[in-house]
Amino acid sequence: MESRDDRYYTPEEYLAYEEAAVERHEYFDGRIYAMTGSSANHARIVGNVFAALHAQLRGRRCEVFDTHIKIRVEASGLYTYPDVSALCGEPHFDSERQGVLVNASVLVEVLSPSTESYDRGRKFGHYKQIPSLREYVLIAQDYAHVERFTRDGESESWAQTAVDGLDRSIEVPSIGCVLWLRDVYERVDLPQRPPLRAVYERSEYEACA
Repeated sequence: MESRDDRYYTPEEYLAYEEAAVERHEYFDGRIYAMTGSSANHARIVGNVFAALHAQLRGRRCEVFDTHIKIRVEASGLYTYPDVSALCGEPHFDSERQGVLVNASVLVEVLSPSTESYDRGRKFGHYKQIPSLREYVLIAQDYAHVERFTRDGESESWAQTAVDGLDRSIEVPSIGCVLWLRDVYERVDLPQRPPLRAVYERSEYEACA
């Protein structure tokens, strides 16, 4: 992601800019960054995850939000748009009018080639600083693969669970939901064979761990 210019923006200026913008932008350390566009498969997966969680949370004191809701990481100052966010209990908004949520317990990102290393590394490093966050879910676009990172109680330790295949499911315990991969990948054009996955260098992956 590239900064739109070298000017320093305050958070208030960013939010005012974002209200008038057609495209979405992240904000960090005084800079505004354009977010990349998404593919049709990306949009389908996001819609499927939102629909699955919305159906399971209906009638409960819980909410799920789509990609139009921003997250503010209070400890680092990052403003960004996760693909899906959810929580049980009362949502706390830094600005409800501008859709800035600060207490998500679940964040979901659908991986793209241009953003995967960021979502796994620096962005996850920001997300870990959200005290309310309990699960971080990463979903591949190019094969049926979902990873869940779960915070170990109040510690800074995170445990990873990964599942492959349309017949599998993964729990999201902080909101009492289950994601079945056949639902997550409904109408998604998957290749017949999973791709050869790149192995991340230890220093890159653990830089923000």
